[in-house]
Amino acid sequence: QLQLVESGGGLVQPGGSLRLSCAAPGFTLDYYAIGWFRQAPGKEREGVSCISSSEGSTYYADSVKGRFTISRDNAKSTVYLQMNSLKPEDTAVYYCAATRVFRLCVLSGPGGMNYWGSGTLVTVSS
Repeated sequence: QLQLVESGGGLVQPGGSLRLSCAAPGFTLDYYAIGWFRQAPGKEREGVSCISSSEGSTYYADSVKGRFTISRDNAKSTVYLQMNSLKPEDTAVYYCAATRVFRLCVLSGPGGMNYWGSGTLVTVSS
């Protein structure tokens, strides 16, 4: 079973940057679309960004468009989320997840994903 491990979270000041990583030790991510999701306290999990298996397609939620960039390195079985110009409202636990079908990541959100990591906490605060 595919296992995903997130890293890179932490405390950052507003306007700062973080890069999250989603790795799959011992597995290949070549055939999976990967999504980043986040869940703030008291809120539902929401989609942030998705990337297709071939890196040909990407999706961003309106709230992060222009500030976050998703990318992948299939040779390292790792997907990244570069987060710039961070805001306090970006504070959440960030999860990566995998699916075979890119459009499910975009259209179905969390319900369309098959495999999940355990999350990494991002706190944006002064």
